Amino acid sequence: MAAQSKGEHRIGLLNGFAAYGMWGLVPLFWPLLKPAGAVEVLAHRMVWSLGFVGIALVVLRRWAWAGELLRQPRKLALVAVAAAVIAVNWGVYIWAVNNGQVVEASLGYFINPLVTIAMGVLLLKERLRPVQWAAVGVGFTAVLVLTVGYGRPPWISLCLAFSFATYGLVKKKVNLGGIESLAAETVILFLPALGYLLWLGARGQSTFGTEGTGHALLLASTGLVTALPLVCFGAAAIRVPLSTLGLLQYMAPVFQFLLGVLYFGEAMPPERWAGFALVWLALSLLTWDALRTARRWGGARTAKAQPEPAPAALSAPVPEAVPEAEAVAPKPAG
Repeated sequence: MAAQSKGEHRIGLLNGFAAYGMWGLVPLFWPLLKPAGAVEVLAHRMVWSLGFVGIALVVLRRWAWAGELLRQPRKLALVAVAAAVIAVNWGVYIWAVNNGQVVEASLGYFINPLVTIAMGVLLLKERLRPVQWAAVGVGFTAVLVLTVGYGRPPWISLCLAFSFATYGLVKKKVNLGGIESLAAETVILFLPALGYLLWLGARGQSTFGTEGTGHALLLASTGLVTALPLVCFGAAAIRVPLSTLGLLQYMAPVFQFLLGVLYFGEAMPPERWAGFALVWLALSLLTWDALRTARRWGGARTAKAQPEPAPAALSAPVPEAVPEAEAVAPKPAG
């Protein structure tokens, strides 16, 4: 049992690295789709994602949730809101990458945890610990420094951070699994996206049938690029603790940042380094506070545990189930 648990944990870690690694390297993919514009790429992503997610649902035999969702108009409305918000997030991210703004896009996912905390305070009336307040303050200062550095507010970063934080908030209320939620969202987005692609084709402006078979296959693969990391994330979420997922999620923006600086050669003047350093300081404070709090809760549970030993069959550790993993460590939407 213990060996099986270690094996499951290892599988979970590998899937976690795969998911966040793919999300981190995705800026290498979007430029391959040129000359398709960001809106056309977004529409293809919506259309083809439904196909790949549908295949995953058939393989996993997960259909019961669909009937339940249709009987809950309020929940269905929230899914529609999530679909609209993630469409904005996807579109802005694709545009940013294909217009030489990978570093600023990565900043959006660095500051996303800070925006999520701020929304929790403002909308859900959550109370923060002193270290969390300090992190939010440092993050706000970082945005001011970056505004000076860019000569304007970092609109791309703020749009990505706020749209994704809103997406996470709505998904928390909907409480659907990752694949199920994406399936519901892409069903809502499918017809508008398909309509746009047909309209684009009728005007002779579609690149799907005019740029060769390779280009068409790349556009179709946007569904796989969307669905595959999500499947890996789902496999990780049920096998590793939330604290591990919380640390792994920083892989994606770190990879994106490094690609922007080292591969795409984007400028990083001193004031931008200062702004990013403040953001990383804020995230370090949040991570340290989260790990400290997790240890305290773990110690409290241990202290309250019954002293008598458990039966041998039950005493071995088992993979931690994480039903709310996506709300705590949501997937990057890029």
